Amino acid sequence: MSEFSNDIYTEPEGYDRSTLNNLGPLARMAGIWTGERGLDIKPKADGPRKQAYVERIELQPIDPVTNGPQLFYGLRYLIIVNKPDQPKTYHEQVGYWLWEPATSTVIQTLAIPRGQIAMAAGVVAADAREFELIALRESETYGIRSNPFLEHGFKTVEYRIKVSFHDDGSWSYEEDTVMLIRGQSEPFHHLDRNHLHKVAEPTPNPQVTGRPA
Repeated sequence: MSEFSNDIYTEPEGYDRSTLNNLGPLARMAGIWTGERGLDIKPKADGPRKQAYVERIELQPIDPVTNGPQLFYGLRYLIIVNKPDQPKTYHEQVGYWLWEPATSTVIQTLAIPRGQIAMAAGVVAADAREFELIALRESETYGIRSNPFLEHGFKTVEYRIKVSFHDDGSWSYEEDTVMLIRGQSEPFHHLDRNHLHKVAEPTPNPQVTGRPA
């Protein structure tokens, strides 16, 4: 039996348009953040290599989004990562963090300019102090897609991100991107982690009227 209604068109009514008031566990992430002590463990021909990095993450509220009866609140994000003391961008990433109150589901979508996209998800309590999202290559919903070269040389089969919130208002993440690298017999765990501190508050979503939809 499907978990969804046969009515796939009727949109919800009377919901609050203020995204910042309805982000569930994502509320602590809204704003602009910097992290100065990032660590990347990446694959190289001679073995894993550690790379320090700094980053800036902007997470801004979007207006509520509906898919028929489905309702999301979310944050649009941009990540810029640099090696210390180098202006050239080391990593760039865009996407959305989404919260579906009806199912207590958090979704992260991501796209990077290497020709790769992914969507990870998990069921999360609204007041969670930490949570983990997962994407799997074989999934038809929360999955991973890569360009032909990456499929040939660095096939990504799993992505996980664990987010933790701290008492001082900061938050941190740990990412594990599992790849099958051509010429290697064992999966490689590409690891990233950083601790983020807020440098600016979020900008309210533009269509907030103070009235329910």
